[in-house]
Amino acid sequence: MPSSTFAAVNVGFAGLGRMGLPMARRILAAEFSLAVWNRTPARAEELAVQGARVAATPRDVAVGAEVVVTMLTDAQAVEDVLLGEKGVFAGLAPGGVVVDMSTIGPVAARAFAAGARSRGLSFVDAPVGGSVRQAEQGTLTAMVGGDAAALQRAKPVLAAMTKTHVHLGPSGAGAAMKLANNAIVAITHEAIAEALVFAEHQGIARESAYEVLTNAAVASPLLLYKRAAFLEPASEPVMFTIALMRKDVDLALELARNQGVALPATSAARDVLDAACAAGLADDDVARVVDVIAGG
Repeated sequence: MPSSTFAAVNVGFAGLGRMGLPMARRILAAEFSLAVWNRTPARAEELAVQGARVAATPRDVAVGAEVVVTMLTDAQAVEDVLLGEKGVFAGLAPGGVVVDMSTIGPVAARAFAAGARSRGLSFVDAPVGGSVRQAEQGTLTAMVGGDAAALQRAKPVLAAMTKTHVHLGPSGAGAAMKLANNAIVAITHEAIAEALVFAEHQGIARESAYEVLTNAAVASPLLLYKRAAFLEPASEPVMFTIALMRKDVDLALELARNQGVALPATSAARDVLDAACAAGLADDDVARVVDVIAGG
């Protein structure tokens, strides 16, 4: 865990959603000086009590910071926070680094990186893989694209939030890898749902089928930590919504189409996500795709 060795780095953090809030907690726990901003200010109250400065605007969260982390819903939200008179770019001094950990796709990441360079700033795309629990534990994996020198300056802050980071290449590489990762996550949710429903139709209890899957060759961290979401959805908090997963899958499919790459399994997963949204499940956890499969 980083300690006072890194405390001289002033950090700004914009976006305190399901993942952003525990990530910001980790930065505070590592003894960084932290300013936070969120569209809904009440989300920042807990961090204020713990010593964070609550900023009135994205520009304000960047004033005095060397590194600003953004963890937002989509590319439009990132654009709204970075650009304009009240945006992060306007408040960050030359030489500052923006580390965007949202899922925005490589096209947007490269555009934001170009905008940052024109202002004497650096932009690193570093979306993360992992769950809310991993965000709380600081064991996320960051997929990083951008300038190596900028990444080096941001490393202490990344170390507070992640267990692993992989520098994949220039701007957009991290954002592209995140889409590949989330395509697998979407496909895996659909595959689990299909297996459970298929087993039930053979007279096998869903709990028993899940027990087998978690001890078979297909077992994975995702399969293990989503057990309750599939088996007891009413008792589990939403970890990642169907709407957000569909957004990420759409980004992956659009990029693949533009490059002439076929993603048949991802396309099938997108159809199931569409059906789930049409069934009113857009704000539910992705595991609820099992209801769509069960309903035929």
